[in-house]
Amino acid sequence: MPLDLDEDQQMEAIMADHGTAQAQNNPQTPPPLSDKALAVFAFAAYHQLESGEPVTGVVRRDGAGHKADEAAIEELREAGLATIEETRVEFTDQGEAVLAALVGALRTVGGPS
Repeated sequence: MPLDLDEDQQMEAIMADHGTAQAQNNPQTPPPLSDKALAVFAFAAYHQLESGEPVTGVVRRDGAGHKADEAAIEELREAGLATIEETRVEFTDQGEAVLAALVGALRTVGGPS
């Protein structure tokens, strides 16, 4: 991927490449994700932006009635973006890269901090 692209352009390029021969030969290219799967990343992005700390995963079930959508986290697992544990969803290196691209895109839209 060209280095002169900003983070949101990089994310668009990653998503646009899925299904091409190049994407099939590049295990770092994630597939297009459903809105529910993207919501898992949006939740993580919120916590990362709010805390200022890197987020490497999210709670699967918090014991207070909040839980990640099972189909969404299975989709992330199948895409190689996360591993599923009993109480947590941990992002893989590739999942962390998707999260970083999302956070970068949000910062671009929001302007300078």
